[in-house]
Amino acid sequence: MAPPLLPVHLPSHLPNRSDPVAAYQLAASSTASESAKCTRSKHSYYPDSPSIRISKMDVIIPFSPDVPCDSNGQRMWWAFLASSMVTFFGGLFIILLWRSLNYLWTVCCHCNTKKKVGHIHVSTAHTKETVAALSEVGWMTSVKDWAGVMISAQTLTGRVLVSCMLRSHLPIESCQNFYKDFTLQIDMAFNVFFLLYFGLRFIAANDKLWFWLEVNSVVDFFTVPPVFVSVYLNRSWLGLRFLRALRLIQFSEILQFLNILKTSNSIKLVNLCSIFISTWLTAAGFIHLVENSGDPWENFQNSQSLSYWECVYLLMVTMSTVGYGDVYAKTTLGRLFMVFFILGGLAMFASYVPEIIELIGNRKKYGGSYSAVNGRKHIVVCGHITLESVSNFLKDFLHKDRDDVNVEIVFLHNISPNLELEALFKRHFTQVEFYQGSVLNPHDLARVKIESADACLILANKYCADPDAEDASNIMRVISIKNYHPKIRIITQMLQYHNKAHLLNIPSWNWKEGDDAICLAELKLGFIAQSCLAQGLSTMLANLFSMRSFIKIEEDTWQKYYLEGVANEMYTEYLSSAFYLLYQLYSNHHHPPLSFFLSLQLSFSIYITLINPGNHVKMQEGTLGFFIASDAKEVKRALFYCKACHDDITDPKRIKKCGCKRLEEEQQSAVSPKKKQGNGNTRNSPNGSPKMMRHDPLLMPGNEQIDNMDVNVKKYDSTGMFHWCQSKDIEKVILTRSEAAMTVLSGHVVVCIFGDAKSALVGLRNLVMPLRASNFHYHELKPIVFVGSLEYLKREWETLHNFPKVSILPGTPLSRADLRAVNINLCDMCVILSANQSNIDDASLQDKECILASLNIKSMQFDDSIGVLQATSQGFTLPGIDRSSPENSPVHGGLVRQASITTGANVPIITELAAGKVLPVISFSQDTSSGINIHIITELVNDSNVQFLDQDDDDDPDTELYLTQPFACGTAFAVSVLDSLMSATYFNDNILTLIRTLVTGGATPELEGLLAEENALRGGYSTPQTLANRDRCRVAQLALYDGPFADLGDGGCYGDLFCKALKTYNMLCFGIYRLRDAHLNTQSHTSQCTKRYVITNPPYGFELVPSDLIFCLMQFDHNAGQSQASLTHSSHSSHSSSKKSSSVHSIPATNRTNRAKSRDSRDKQKYVIPLKMSASQMANPISYLVHYF
Repeated sequence: MAPPLLPVHLPSHLPNRSDPVAAYQLAASSTASESAKCTRSKHSYYPDSPSIRISKMDVIIPFSPDVPCDSNGQRMWWAFLASSMVTFFGGLFIILLWRSLNYLWTVCCHCNTKKKVGHIHVSTAHTKETVAALSEVGWMTSVKDWAGVMISAQTLTGRVLVSCMLRSHLPIESCQNFYKDFTLQIDMAFNVFFLLYFGLRFIAANDKLWFWLEVNSVVDFFTVPPVFVSVYLNRSWLGLRFLRALRLIQFSEILQFLNILKTSNSIKLVNLCSIFISTWLTAAGFIHLVENSGDPWENFQNSQSLSYWECVYLLMVTMSTVGYGDVYAKTTLGRLFMVFFILGGLAMFASYVPEIIELIGNRKKYGGSYSAVNGRKHIVVCGHITLESVSNFLKDFLHKDRDDVNVEIVFLHNISPNLELEALFKRHFTQVEFYQGSVLNPHDLARVKIESADACLILANKYCADPDAEDASNIMRVISIKNYHPKIRIITQMLQYHNKAHLLNIPSWNWKEGDDAICLAELKLGFIAQSCLAQGLSTMLANLFSMRSFIKIEEDTWQKYYLEGVANEMYTEYLSSAFYLLYQLYSNHHHPPLSFFLSLQLSFSIYITLINPGNHVKMQEGTLGFFIASDAKEVKRALFYCKACHDDITDPKRIKKCGCKRLEEEQQSAVSPKKKQGNGNTRNSPNGSPKMMRHDPLLMPGNEQIDNMDVNVKKYDSTGMFHWCQSKDIEKVILTRSEAAMTVLSGHVVVCIFGDAKSALVGLRNLVMPLRASNFHYHELKPIVFVGSLEYLKREWETLHNFPKVSILPGTPLSRADLRAVNINLCDMCVILSANQSNIDDASLQDKECILASLNIKSMQFDDSIGVLQATSQGFTLPGIDRSSPENSPVHGGLVRQASITTGANVPIITELAAGKVLPVISFSQDTSSGINIHIITELVNDSNVQFLDQDDDDDPDTELYLTQPFACGTAFAVSVLDSLMSATYFNDNILTLIRTLVTGGATPELEGLLAEENALRGGYSTPQTLANRDRCRVAQLALYDGPFADLGDGGCYGDLFCKALKTYNMLCFGIYRLRDAHLNTQSHTSQCTKRYVITNPPYGFELVPSDLIFCLMQFDHNAGQSQASLTHSSHSSHSSSKKSSSVHSIPATNRTNRAKSRDSRDKQKYVIPLKMSASQMANPISYLVHYF
């Protein structure tokens, strides 16, 4: 018999009777109270409400009067759960049954095949049909492949399907009419999609049983079938809809399919977060279900009303072991679930949350992308990014003297910056940005917008232990960048000269587009080599190509004049049309002295660099000048100068852009090429070395024709730029200590090298090549003696065996016996190098060997008799004496002995002892009885170690290198001064060409290619073309004590000296090498310090003193070769005996006018027809580039 029924009325305070969700929540919260009321009054009727009969053991479900539902109001949760269970176990049974039948069928077929294998004979045609049938793909396989493609992330359809499967919708919790409820229709549509996706996954699965037991499949079993049951019963059960949250576990896979997650850290982070959140939400859904429903064995009487978010809160405080107690589980099912959840949830919370926090905390702070600013260029700097390298780079790149730095610097490095480097970036945040990444990763290159960057600069680690490995890393960076964007301009630093050849193997490497490789070893040793020819030149060149701020000193000290010169830098500007005249007339247009080099652009787009050309050169449109000036504004005067408007101006500051110039620009704007002025790049300028204009050998001076009659003798390399000899075995150039002592060397270069069999090679060829340039005559070449480990020098000898006058003394530079054997007190220069500088961790000890060697030499004492001879050779030329003449040589023709020791390839080392009269010693010549007066240049790795070289200076340890006395005097050189070349090359790619021209002795791209192929110089015959390459300038030092400039040496002006030297002798002066205490006007020469310092580009009115040595560029002297004809060709007579014969020059007073006239006439003959051109070719404009002010 049916239990008694009670009429129930829905309370009138229900917010919306037609809202099943609200009705369900209200009914669930008041189930117990309503049941109690119904029990006390068995038949209570409420007006305006339909009567419903329910059992005492049942729970009412809310419904709307217009929705047909069960009139008994009984819950049908078991129907929804049964649909899911039947689906799951039914499908599992079918899969297992299919597998069993398939297994049995396979076993039976296998047994039958074994019995008939020996009796079956198949015809050829039948065999072909069988093979063809087996090769055909069955329809089931095709369907599986199609389904796999549909759900694959490799197609757009698959990505959409995988992405949309997460769109589970709002759960339905009450009676609803499918045809009237829009939310139920949407939920049905999504579940139909889930069913379709489930079917595709089932077809594509290889293992159907494993697929059936997957978590995603179980989720579909308990969420999809109840939806179809709800349509049939017109009701919805909350049920196990919370399992849909487990789909979040696949969230990371979806983001990977959509190519959103790309890094391992981001994938791991999303995986951890999705697992944690999906477990949290799923467990909250279960608690929400059981707590709002109650326990079935309690007739659902112990339920409580909890919202879903309250359940989420409950599980969070439970997992975190806080447990406030404000919300807790009342049902037995809920409490039992919480027991197990605490164990698993606490473990998950304790492991997942710290890892998630760590991943979030370790996210790259500098992992964003660069946003380009319209109207502003940016460059990318990568490679060796440290505090020192970045600070040096920014100091020069962002110098205030650059007036057009509208460039943003983007640093890219795979290691995040330390606090000091980060602070440096913050100080320059308006122009500097840092991103963490690698240029070897295309994704990181895209982040920094490398394709729109103006250039990419690669810094090298100058202090690395393995230079070849560092160069290989930078070459790989170049390859990666060029592979990503072939047209990007790259400027990279290289440590070893031989590694430059590898850059030529990159197809997109193009020096014409501005790609440059700054070889630090090549330039460092080139600077040092030039100091052997003119001491102090390395300091002057280093200061010229670095941006230094002007430091004003009121006191009359040597620092005052030195710092005035340091403030000068190198700039470029096109010359005004007023200068389209002869080169010699250029100095007449300007009252201040102007020094410059000239580069020529021929009509067929080949640029020819001429350093200090003669007065025959005519400048035309397109001439570019390299100027020495304190800022870029001064250089603009060369462009704005107008003869009509500025010819009578005496103050250069009044030279400004006039109306004539504006009119000229308007007229030529349509036909003139676009020019980049100031510090801007001149991309069309080549990076190759200079080439001189050819001339007809018949028009060469007679002396040179006689000297070059034997064209079958190989005296020079194939390019004609360097002296060359047949390769010699190293055994033939090795000197023992006794042999070296018997050979009284003088005027030579001693190279002290520290290294062993395991040391990295420094590339001594780059030191020897400038000293063997062909613009020196053979007798002018300084002998070079290497003192060091024989094992190390054997490794370097392969690159040195084709240079003449090179000897080796095995030993150590710390041995005074070895130093005395090579007559170090009679040398022109002592160079101290080290190849062991990177094997010590302590930076202060990296230069210990070089410092000890330098102090050792300075503390040596020598015999006075040898000092008199050396002092005589060092003295300045006396009045009326031509040092180039053998009769007037300090050790002249009356020789009593010429002892020769053969060193291979008929290249002897000549010892010349003077007999007869000895020229009087100049009063201020150096005393050679002490080693402190020996000219030494020491290479340093650590700049701060310069304080140990001079014990009598007062330099502070924190003083910058360029402000120290050893650097100012040219006795110390550090590779760090070359850092400024990166920014200088970026702003003007002609700068690097100019530097190479000055310091390498004339290395050409053809020569670099040859060295890359053969690693050695190749000899060439003396053809007119190769001999013409000898006609180029060289650096020298001019003495003012006597000669044609003696009148200017005592109180004269530097500007007058500049103009006189340029107009009379085609000599270009650009600096002074002055005694440190010359400004004191000390009468006692014995108390004067013999140290000198460099003054760069003094002003016009700068006062000269007699002891000054002038840095100048001298023209190639064709007659110098015949002047020594009386001596043997293997002798360097006056050179070897005169310590300053090639580095300190003076012009003889006798017959000077006649020589100047003959030289002018010779130049006119030589350059009458530089190239054979037709009339039409000569009519084409020839563009000239002027280098150096």
